[in-house]
Parts: sequence; C-alpha cells; structure tokens
Amino acid sequence: MNTLRLESWSETGLQILRRQNTPEMTEQLGGPETEQTVLDRHQRYLRLDSGEMLMVHLGEVAIGSVGYWEREWDGADVYETGYAIFPEFGGRGYAAEALRLAAGRAAARGARRYLHAFPHVSHAASNAVCRKAGFELLGEVSFEYPKGTWEQSNDWRLDLSALGV
Repeated sequence: MNTLRLESWSETGLQILRRQNTPEMTEQLGGPETEQTVLDRHQRYLRLDSGEMLMVHLGEVAIGSVGYWEREWDGADVYETGYAIFPEFGGRGYAAEALRLAAGRAAARGARRYLHAFPHVSHAASNAVCRKAGFELLGEVSFEYPKGTWEQSNDWRLDLSALGV
C-alpha cells in the first residue's frame, strides 16, 4: 500500500512545477506561467523561511505540491495555503490529506493560529478539498491572485490551535 507523504522542497520540485504549469491546472490561477516565472517560483520555494513548500508523494511517485506561508489577512497574522495535485490523482482524497498533513506542520511551528485557503468561488474541487480537510467557510472575499488580478474567492479557515500538535 502506498502512503501519502510530504517532502521538503528540493531541486526535484522544479519538475513538479513544470508538470503543474498546464492550462488545466492553472485555469483558476491566471493560466500557465513563462518558464522564467516557473524558475523564479522554484527559487522562492527553495528559500522560503516563513513557511514551507512541500512535495506530495504517493509512495515514491510525486503527485503534486502543498505549502503554507505567512501573510497578513484582515488585520491578523495568519498562514495562507496552496495545493495542487496532478489531475490523474484527483478525486481520491489526496489533496485533502496533503492539506491536513501540511496544516499539522504549520501548527507545530506555533507561529500563527489560523491557516487560510482562498480558492476561486467557482472552483468546486478546490473548495471541496478545504471542506474535506476540516476548514470552515467564512464567506466570499475579493482576493488578488495573480498580482494585479482581483477575483471572488472563498475564504476557508482552519484553527491550527485545535489540532493539538
């Protein structure tokens, strides 16, 4: 039986970013990025110290990524999270499980009480991941992503202090 596990971001993460940089996987995120933008993102992930970017593996197979990072939201210091599982592994609960594992890691840091996710209101699968991972829907918000583009997103929140880590 293959076990889902998270690994710290490393040089092999670049291949994950390239596989995620498709019209299908970036439809709700502003579309595919240039190769230089992907390379720059990879370098940011390697240097991230205000959270973690993580590679999601099923057994020895990379199936996507999940991460969390510090941000200010609605006057509070929180973590934001993002996740992306390759389409061929979708619909099996892997994204929700990866998100739960990442939330546990964020909780263990003890630096922020809340973890927020901001999927587009029309992205049913991503909203379902938040619900299945135990997040609470706070409502719709205007959210900027990518930079310069404001969209209606759902604000999902998980209380990290309730995880008992």
